[in-house]
Amino acid sequence: MEYPHTYIPDHDVPRTSPVFQHIVDTYASETNKLASVWQELQDHQLDFRPHARSSSLRQILIHQILSERRFFAEFIGLSEPPPESLLPPEEAASVRGYIERLVTLARARLPPLAGADQAFWLTEVPFFDVRRQRIWVFWRRVLHTAHHRAQVGVCLRILEDRVPATYGPTADVTWTGADPTTTLDAARRAQP
Repeated sequence: MEYPHTYIPDHDVPRTSPVFQHIVDTYASETNKLASVWQELQDHQLDFRPHARSSSLRQILIHQILSERRFFAEFIGLSEPPPESLLPPEEAASVRGYIERLVTLARARLPPLAGADQAFWLTEVPFFDVRRQRIWVFWRRVLHTAHHRAQVGVCLRILEDRVPATYGPTADVTWTGADPTTTLDAARRAQP
């Protein structure tokens, strides 16, 4: 699958042990997917919220950047920049400003993630009120990011904008060879 925007190309993803390469590859890929979804937003839409009790799009983008830093600093134990330096400097930052901060922060995390060994990943660390292995915390972060990416995707659909493909085609983006499983016959393909 080719994405129209690649923010962290494969050649910029550091290599590590084959056992843990999926961590840095996944983090770069998820950052690319998230930034591609954010790229579909327009600046004037950032204060949109689908319901009075929902977060605005701007609040979701801010939360993503701030909470990702918290996960990597507090729970995983990476050296992270101070919280005051995370967000774009403008009060009403542009979509581009949020994407640039997201990608810059993610790029800086790739080398320490690639440099971590098995002992690092399997060490239990505090995670809110429990203890979990760092690798578990990392995957929880990936799921947390996917959750917020989906929130933005739903808002894009409500705003009647294009929803980009992330793991497969959407109503707006498909390609030759895309083979979605939307029928019982498609689900039976791998049965003996």
